[in-house]
Amino acid sequence: MICITRSHRTASNFKDRIIHCCSSSLAYVPKCEPVKSEDIELLRRFVDESRKICVVTGAGISTESGIPDYRSEGVGLFATSDRRPVSYKDFCGSDKVRRRYWARNYAAWPRFSLFQPNFTHMWLKTMEDVGKVSCVVTQNVDNLHVKAGSKNVIELHGTGYRVMCLNCNEKLDRFDFQEILNRLNPTMATSCDKIRPDGDVDLSQEQIDDFKIPPCSNCGGILKPDIVFFGDNVPREVVERVKSEVEDADSLLVLGTSLTTFSGYRIVLQATEAVKPIAILNIGETRGDEHAHIKVHGRCGEILSMLGKK
Repeated sequence: MICITRSHRTASNFKDRIIHCCSSSLAYVPKCEPVKSEDIELLRRFVDESRKICVVTGAGISTESGIPDYRSEGVGLFATSDRRPVSYKDFCGSDKVRRRYWARNYAAWPRFSLFQPNFTHMWLKTMEDVGKVSCVVTQNVDNLHVKAGSKNVIELHGTGYRVMCLNCNEKLDRFDFQEILNRLNPTMATSCDKIRPDGDVDLSQEQIDDFKIPPCSNCGGILKPDIVFFGDNVPREVVERVKSEVEDADSLLVLGTSLTTFSGYRIVLQATEAVKPIAILNIGETRGDEHAHIKVHGRCGEILSMLGKK
């Protein structure tokens, strides 16, 4: 396991952290109606009465840090573009697809790696510190929970901050991989104006065709980000670890995800089967709404910041 520390940005206390991250862009957060006061009270009571909360987070919390998502109404990638993320099958089966992916990812990395945690990430870190949150299961690959300082984080879909070999499973820090790509592509520009959820940016075909990617230094195999691509499966050991955390917790809190993918929705089903109270906070409907005891519509950072106010 690689411990990634270079990107950690922690302040001396919670208040300082929040001030630091409140300048994040909300350009990728969809519009929503004002939250109802009674919903705030229900969510406050849910948190207060829970002793060990297992939390599931999705792209809807990272949009408040300026990272676009796929499915948000009107502002997500699927709503604003006909581009789709690379699939596992295509990445594994085509040198051309791998070269295009890594060229775009290389150009986006300097900006992608600078994104910082926002109020929601910091709130969860504080709730973990006081013993209220027992685990964060995130569908995001942006490392923001780790940057915020949360300790017990399960990255359901992996992380963009690691590179792995498909043959021998060797792991490489993404910052180190960027330095390798720098040496192989000294004339390649690395600036970008618009970034996509998976760290994808637009490049010319000439830039892509000339881009060089290395094989695994250990076995010569294919290198890919340590991310569960579309069409791939969450590793069995991760699924089992999540199941154990859900069973050990006394409630489940879902933040900023539509639960469209089964890997996330399955966690709600597990909590339902284990008879755990479920609260969902999200802008718009989710796949798990029928299982929720509490459903609050709204922006995560805004609503969580109200829980301490009466």
